[in-house]
Amino acid sequence: MQYKISHRASCLSPSLTLAIDSKAKQMKAEGLDVVGFGAGEPDFDTPQHIKDAAIKAIADGFTKYTPSSGIPELRQAIADKFKRDNGLTYKPSQVIVSCGGKHSCYNVILATCEEGDEVIIPAPYWLSYPEMVKLASATPVILNTSDKTEFKVTPDQLRTAITPRTRLFILNSPSNPTGSLYSREEIQALGDICVEKGVLIMSDEIYEKLVYDGAAHTSVAAFSQSHYDHTIIVHGMAKAYSMTGWRLGYLAAPEPIAKVIDAIQSHSTSNPTSFAQKGGVAALNGPQDHLQTWLAEYTKRRSYAHQRLNSIPGVSCVNAKGAFYLFPNISRLGLSSSDFCARLLEQEKVAAVPGVAFGADEYLRISYATSMANIEKGLDRIERFAKTLT
Repeated sequence: MQYKISHRASCLSPSLTLAIDSKAKQMKAEGLDVVGFGAGEPDFDTPQHIKDAAIKAIADGFTKYTPSSGIPELRQAIADKFKRDNGLTYKPSQVIVSCGGKHSCYNVILATCEEGDEVIIPAPYWLSYPEMVKLASATPVILNTSDKTEFKVTPDQLRTAITPRTRLFILNSPSNPTGSLYSREEIQALGDICVEKGVLIMSDEIYEKLVYDGAAHTSVAAFSQSHYDHTIIVHGMAKAYSMTGWRLGYLAAPEPIAKVIDAIQSHSTSNPTSFAQKGGVAALNGPQDHLQTWLAEYTKRRSYAHQRLNSIPGVSCVNAKGAFYLFPNISRLGLSSSDFCARLLEQEKVAAVPGVAFGADEYLRISYATSMANIEKGLDRIERFAKTLT
């Protein structure tokens, strides 16, 4: 039988990060010594008090449906987090808890964009943004950046890209895949343009807690009431609490947008997992001291990996200021990022993600959310492989 596939589905590209991570895990299961730099996933365990809260919820029978947009206790904890950490006032009704940060992003794009709309996305970008825009029948408009500007889009670039059809600007700081972090002044300049032009901002702040060298995260919603009214913040529990498999994301939005997203979610996934939400409450309201330990370890790994990458002939790499990725430039080695990563995996058993997946074929993404031993071994192999190309 010949099946008809919708245009919106047939135009999608599968997630390369998940595909590479799956391939690396398969090779490991076959007994191969594979170093995985692919997954955007902390290697630390979920803090015990968070696990205990979820276990208790199961033991107490908290295993039924909840309100589609999350339990009141968690929505209040998220509102409290925004007030405490960002100086932002949201009512719980403006907060939607979803099945992961990715789900929050998709809900925002689906709720605000339709056919004929344009969504501005700086590149390198998290690879799912353009695909989500396509699923909403809108058009992604890509703004290219490079390591010369630390992968940050300029106000002039943004202003030039805005047209009467521009509906949404996606801002991700700290960034996946580059680790770049916009300064307070840079964030405000971009936000000012969106306010002036009447463009909504989807501000992906999931790496908010993972910043280095005394830097600080700034939310674009915090500059004025107008910035607040133009911003939808997407966030989640995965990165700061190592809860990737728990599938708990959240967003905060102006009330009319939150109401629409609530309706969308009620007809798609319904509620996030009940007992996972209890874990989310414990994460936000409980001790945060694990972050200091994790950041110290990430800082050590980042410094080592950055130095090693820049010592490899033909490779250059700007340092990350947030998240847990480095994005080295491999263009002088004479291979496309896809060919480089395919041969690297085959010859040296190292899994990295080609930059083409993020709209930047001259680069590859290295995650240092893995042990120092793995980082040392993997970079030894990358250096050995790179020397065969020069």
